[in-house]
Amino acid sequence: MTISRSRRARAARRRKRRMDSVEHDLSDEQWSALRQAWGGCAYCGVEDQPLQRDCVLAISRGGRYTLENIVPACGSCNTSKCNEEVTAWMRRKRLREADFLLRYSQISAALSARFSAQPARASC
Repeated sequence: MTISRSRRARAARRRKRRMDSVEHDLSDEQWSALRQAWGGCAYCGVEDQPLQRDCVLAISRGGRYTLENIVPACGSCNTSKCNEEVTAWMRRKRLREADFLLRYSQISAALSARFSAQPARASC
């Protein structure tokens, strides 16, 4: 088997190693609740585009897919942010950082309370 040495292939292998090295615990139900709570892209507010899971604290910086660290983002914002620190990226893009942080804390608190109150489901 030949291993591709292209830049894209190397980046994909690095991302896979990072993703495999941390434990992710975001359920499909939590992701649906996040999308519904935000109502569109968490950063720019666009509503008519498909949304992707974006880590507020990037996986390469120690983040993981958890209810507290994921927000829905449009493809443009997700690609642009890459692994930057969210507030610095928002300032650079001239987005409303304070509004995002306030809404992020409100939604995170509400959903954390909602999902911590649910009884754990039995594994099969």
